[in-house]
Amino acid sequence: MSAHLDVTRRALLLQRLEAALAAAPEPPADPFVPGAVSRRSFLRVVGLGGAGLAIAVQFGGCGPREEPPLVTDQTPFSPNAWITLNNDGTVDLLVDEMEMGQGVMTSVPMILAEELDVAWDAVRVSYGPKNPSAWPRGISTGGSTTVRTGWEPLRRAGAAGRAIVIAAAAQTWGVPASEIRTENGRVRHDLSNRQLRYQELLDVAATVPVPDPETLTLKDPSTFKIVGTRVPRVDTPGKVDGSQTYGMDVQLDGMLIAAVARCPVFGGSLKSFDATAAEQVPGVRQVVPIGAGVAVLAEDTWSAFRGRDALRIEWDEGPVAAVSTLSLDETLARLAEGPGSVARDEGDVDATLASVPADRRIEAVYRAPYLAHACMEPLNCTAHVRSSDAEIWVPTQNATNSQRVAAQVAGLPVESVTVNAIPMGGGFGRRSNTDFVAEAVECSKAAGAPVKVVWSREDDTRGGYYRPVAFHRFAAALGADGMPVAWRHRIAAPSILNQLRPGSLRNGVDGDAVAGAAELPYRIPNLRVDYAMANPGIPLWWWRAVGHSHNAFTTESFVDELAVAGGHDAVEFRRRLLQDAPRHLAVLNAAAEKIGWGSPPPTGRYRGVAVHESFGSYVAQIAEIEVSSGRVRVHRVVCAVDCGRTINPDTIEAQIQSSIVYGLSAALYGEITLENGRPVQGNFDTYPVLRMNEMPRVEVVIMTSTEAPGGIGETGLPPIGPAVANAVFAATGQRVRSLPIRLGGVVTEGVGG
Repeated sequence: MSAHLDVTRRALLLQRLEAALAAAPEPPADPFVPGAVSRRSFLRVVGLGGAGLAIAVQFGGCGPREEPPLVTDQTPFSPNAWITLNNDGTVDLLVDEMEMGQGVMTSVPMILAEELDVAWDAVRVSYGPKNPSAWPRGISTGGSTTVRTGWEPLRRAGAAGRAIVIAAAAQTWGVPASEIRTENGRVRHDLSNRQLRYQELLDVAATVPVPDPETLTLKDPSTFKIVGTRVPRVDTPGKVDGSQTYGMDVQLDGMLIAAVARCPVFGGSLKSFDATAAEQVPGVRQVVPIGAGVAVLAEDTWSAFRGRDALRIEWDEGPVAAVSTLSLDETLARLAEGPGSVARDEGDVDATLASVPADRRIEAVYRAPYLAHACMEPLNCTAHVRSSDAEIWVPTQNATNSQRVAAQVAGLPVESVTVNAIPMGGGFGRRSNTDFVAEAVECSKAAGAPVKVVWSREDDTRGGYYRPVAFHRFAAALGADGMPVAWRHRIAAPSILNQLRPGSLRNGVDGDAVAGAAELPYRIPNLRVDYAMANPGIPLWWWRAVGHSHNAFTTESFVDELAVAGGHDAVEFRRRLLQDAPRHLAVLNAAAEKIGWGSPPPTGRYRGVAVHESFGSYVAQIAEIEVSSGRVRVHRVVCAVDCGRTINPDTIEAQIQSSIVYGLSAALYGEITLENGRPVQGNFDTYPVLRMNEMPRVEVVIMTSTEAPGGIGETGLPPIGPAVANAVFAATGQRVRSLPIRLGGVVTEGVGG
């Protein structure tokens, strides 16, 4: 009975909050710039009697547009929160950020609990809403934005709740609000030695006027008791004991499993198929053509995949069948001859390069391959389409687009689709796409039953939507003192944004493709970065750290080349160039001090350094490696990170370690190559990832900072590739200009020690 009452109370809460949100004025237009969150938000109090006190909070950055926005990893996070102070002393926080291992279910309530002044374990977090179309912003998680842009709005939401209960206590006791303080879910009046729990004031609080967000008093950070401490992750127990439910675990009565045969060449289409043999496989119930190819629906996963293997299909492979890694490299090399569309231009690069003697000019070409996302949990989605509505169960980074696509495929109004967003076994950007959602809905519609689409590992690796390939051409000039006086960087790469919205690039530049390169922090008087777009027809999508992932590798490796050419120590060279970039310089110095740069490493080991800013955070990494028999072994990585105000040090350390694992996998192993338009790699035998016994020792130095929080989910990845590559040069004299790292044609491995 109690469970039923809780569901009823929640339903009532959601109904009244939806009404409150619908009645609220539209917030300011969204500038569509990460971190751009209006300080002014609206707060609406909904009295629910015995059910508690609900505060509907909408923050800026979700204003109307002429057309629905494409919600992607790069969409700014402007959170909306439904906060409920319950009559049992707990606080419910309904968030629209999704958990995929980055700790959002812990960090977000930490901020609220701090400002609301309640115990950490009093806050209960849940996903929402199930109807994203009713939410004032697109629901999408990515771009390392959760804490970065939710920091101030969540603080103001907590401060608003605190102000409301203080006002209610002042009214109850007949004393000035200035004489009342809060502590751990209680209001106190020290002069009369009176105190009340928040829940004892809810009825009165529901009548208190809504405070103006601009007049709220936020806590002095020096008084923080929760923010900045090591709070245990709320999602850890379920992952340890196996009780956490993922998309692959969804089970429904009458559910079928679908395996989809897709064209092996990107952009190809179905010509004909023969399902006779597939239909004879025990357990196979139906074979249907869908937009992505041919789906085999069966009673279980094994039968579905066996049925798919038995299909006889003829494909129209299309023009991409002529594309190979070699032909694409030739195309990119021609484009990189330039000139491209200018992303940054200072001084006179060409004249400076021409004026410097040839022995002080350095040129180099760098390459970065396509990369698959390789999530631990392969893609999946369960859908149940009925005549008047539909429901999906999906591990997604993008609930809004998932609902929109599901409605379009099902032929239903968008509000008729219920979205059950499920925690993800890895996302890395891939799960912000909706191709697997469309497949599940189309299969369920055809079957008239719930259907779970399951991708195999090979489906996932060969399923496209890769990080773009990139070709980098550098030229630089050194002055008489060996310091750079000119820098030219040309990037030739396909464009994610242009593939999604052709013609959408501003002045011909894809901001993701030049991210981190256009913002080079080094003091170089003549500097130009330009971009040339290729369009080979390979599906693209955001990958962890996006363009920073390859631009940090190329820029920091080339900086190392210049240091060597100029006769400078790699760290000292960067120090001299970072005089205008104090946060870069600080993390560089911290990492160098921690590892003992300048003192010799253990015998047989060598070090490389890299420093990079991305997603509002600054990271320096020094890798310590060994090279033996042509193989690279990464033993130790020291990482100094300035991500602004620290919320949870444990989460920061975990995300840095995670980024290093992911980045090392790419640097040492990762590549998707193409032959006749087909991806060569399929499973982890041909697309390896770092193993447990290969993990280096990672030491994280978290800088003390009073700056606003930066991102942490991706920012630790970009420097690891160049740090290892620069260490390889220190060890062998061989410059790594192409990933994955190969010495003498042998793929390297990273083995911890």
